[in-house]
Amino acid sequence: MTEIKKYGFTTTILHSDRQKPIEHGSLHKPIHTSVTFGYRDARQLAEVFQGKQPGYRYGRQGNPTVSALEDKITKMEQGLATICFSTGMAAIGAVAQALLREGDHVVSSAFLFGNTNSLWQTVNGQGAKVSMVDATDVRNVEAAITPATRIVFVETIANPRTQIADLKRIGQLCRDRGILYVVDNTMTSPYLFRPKMVGAGLVVNALTKSIGGHGNALGGSLTDTGLYDWTKFPNIFDSYKKYVPAQWGMAQIRAKSLRDFGGTLGPEAAHHIAVGSETMALRLDRECANALALARMLEADDRIAAVYYPGLESHPQHGIASELFARYGSLFSFELRKDIDCFDYLNRLKLAIPASNLGDTRTLVIPVAHTIFYEMGAERRAEMGIAESLIRVSVGIEDTDDLLEDFRDALSG
Repeated sequence: MTEIKKYGFTTTILHSDRQKPIEHGSLHKPIHTSVTFGYRDARQLAEVFQGKQPGYRYGRQGNPTVSALEDKITKMEQGLATICFSTGMAAIGAVAQALLREGDHVVSSAFLFGNTNSLWQTVNGQGAKVSMVDATDVRNVEAAITPATRIVFVETIANPRTQIADLKRIGQLCRDRGILYVVDNTMTSPYLFRPKMVGAGLVVNALTKSIGGHGNALGGSLTDTGLYDWTKFPNIFDSYKKYVPAQWGMAQIRAKSLRDFGGTLGPEAAHHIAVGSETMALRLDRECANALALARMLEADDRIAAVYYPGLESHPQHGIASELFARYGSLFSFELRKDIDCFDYLNRLKLAIPASNLGDTRTLVIPVAHTIFYEMGAERRAEMGIAESLIRVSVGIEDTDDLLEDFRDALSG
């Protein structure tokens, strides 16, 4: 038996496409724009639809260009299989749509991206109950679990206040209870952290962010790590049990969410994301170094009320971040002193751009309470520790000294 050589993170992603035949010697998987796929033998078409052999049915359910990206993400997360979606929110929504039923229960971290919080509120009003807890302490998660709990959901680093869930202990709790552990890895990316290390069964990535990295394509993904025993999950339909148990979850998600709800990733976007992923490690090394330098500078300035970044020793979960993550991420947030208007400050920045994306090559800033968390309301923002002056920073790859000067000069008015 020939041993397959293992390469490093970037080498593996860079040469992933060439591991399968590509016409004309292309180094990238071509962009396949066809919506439908023809077969010479009608029996073969039927067998593809019945799942008896691999193949493509219709563009909503799969595409060669998207499949190539799914293979890359699977390698990044060291998983069994990946399904790509049109956005990261579509990927999270697919979990709820495909796997939850009336009367089920979800335990979720309370420290969430605003749209994810909104999604769980919708789920909570449609028959499945969601308990929001402070997941920085596993005891809060354990106290919320009921016999109906099917999923525990956390983000690695919360957006925007950067709280870090008690990832390893929650993973052990879920293993002991036979509960599906779903981890959103967007704020860390597979380069900085693999949730499989802490027992995650499903991993979410918003491909728009660090993996694509250039702000030119939307996308999301779900990866099955292979750690969860799907025979323990009560909501798998019999029609998907014809596969081996390790494939049950993804077979149901692909059919009940991707096929039925149609949150399909287009081939052009998949191509942009795949090409962007090749430089993810290079970009993140620079972005994380810039973020740490900026966070340290701001923390030392008495015009700043607070800085939230896992790389700072003052961060409550600095120890967890140091133990689990290769670096501390490219996102941080900070609060200005009360006498400094956040809008005036943002308007004085010359390089950092007021915009809502994350993981871009350019540094982006946004006043959190007035934009992405505005709909949540003041009471819920207060519960999440979102101050009215909180500014979120997604740090880019600019020259470090230029960024430091920009943020420092803006404080001077």
